Amino acid sequence: MVDRLVVNRVGHLGDGVADSPDGAIYVPGALPGETVEVEEVAGHPDRRRLLHIDAASPERITPICPHFGVCGGCAVQHWEMSCYRAWKRDLVTAALRQAGLDVPVADLIDAHGEGRRRAVFHARRGTHDVLEVGFSTARAHHLVAIDHCPVLAKSLDGALKAAWAIAETLDRTRKPLDIHVTSTDAGLDVDVRGSGALSAPLVSALAAVSAKHDLARLTRHGELVAQTRMPTLRIGKAIVQLPPAAFLQATAEGEATLTRLVLKACAGATRVADFFSGIGPFALRLAESATVFAADDDEAALSALERAAASAPGLKPVQVERRDLFRRPLAAVELKKFDAVVFDPPRQGAAMQTRELAASNVPRIVAVSCNAGTFARDMRELVRGGYRLSAVTPVDQFRYTAHVEIMAWLEK
Repeated sequence: MVDRLVVNRVGHLGDGVADSPDGAIYVPGALPGETVEVEEVAGHPDRRRLLHIDAASPERITPICPHFGVCGGCAVQHWEMSCYRAWKRDLVTAALRQAGLDVPVADLIDAHGEGRRRAVFHARRGTHDVLEVGFSTARAHHLVAIDHCPVLAKSLDGALKAAWAIAETLDRTRKPLDIHVTSTDAGLDVDVRGSGALSAPLVSALAAVSAKHDLARLTRHGELVAQTRMPTLRIGKAIVQLPPAAFLQATAEGEATLTRLVLKACAGATRVADFFSGIGPFALRLAESATVFAADDDEAALSALERAAASAPGLKPVQVERRDLFRRPLAAVELKKFDAVVFDPPRQGAAMQTRELAASNVPRIVAVSCNAGTFARDMRELVRGGYRLSAVTPVDQFRYTAHVEIMAWLEK
């Protein structure tokens, strides 16, 4: 059945929202002020599929990608940039407001830079048993086969062709694949997941693909298949040898922006803890002026950080500790030795570590987050513990999506 709705706003996932007596109705692809014709989506009573726009909003623009609306990667390519930026900043202000925090939020910083430097391509057998390589469609388990993605950095040129070659080589396994590609200073680093055990001839065939596409390294579930150059990344004065499928900030500009904000907030600190440190984008730069304690549960990332710190010239000592900060956070008494703490947890936030921080007397806390909801929850806990939330800055390295990075500075 076809309905007609008036869209009132854009929701927190980028969908148009029509407010009805029965609650919010979500219409992907619609913008505020538009009257649209929609149809029901089976199994989703609060969602509609956009069929026709009676009158387009003056804020509507032409998307930059022909796959927009089908590919699930981008949500709002169709919205004028100033409106999009205001909406993304409001994701942070709304989350803080819902947590009962009235704090100024700075303007959104654009950190898209040259584009995303890492991507995960999926390979599946699709309609009519045809191999497809690309990204997941929006809210579905299908793939949209792509030949180009305009939000990827130029340094990922050739990544999709390599992914297709890998998928074709492993097609006989009949297994769905996830092909992780990272741009490094030495070239493309690729880790393949989902293939199952491989025969010696298939491993040799993969090595030949790696050579043909000039990959720096090719691994399968982290196990080496072929390597011509060690994938490395310069972080400040250090050169980090990356573990397979290493976590990096999505864009180089995003990492640079967040680092600049973190270093400014930690200026003058001489003993800094870096929680959820990963390979050390903050720790290695902080160590240029402070001793650093870095904690994370990722052994490979910590090893890479420790090696990089040991070989870099002019750094102060960096101590690393493998620690599950979700289950065994540093207690308030352990935090006494630090004059600043930086924490950058995964999307679920850091509830237990935040409680210990709130009970501590660390003079400065710097919070970095990729989830506005859990960020606001953690900030509320710190404020209840006596901390003053001095600055909140949203950073946009996931352009056209609902994902936003946030940096906050707290003092006690």
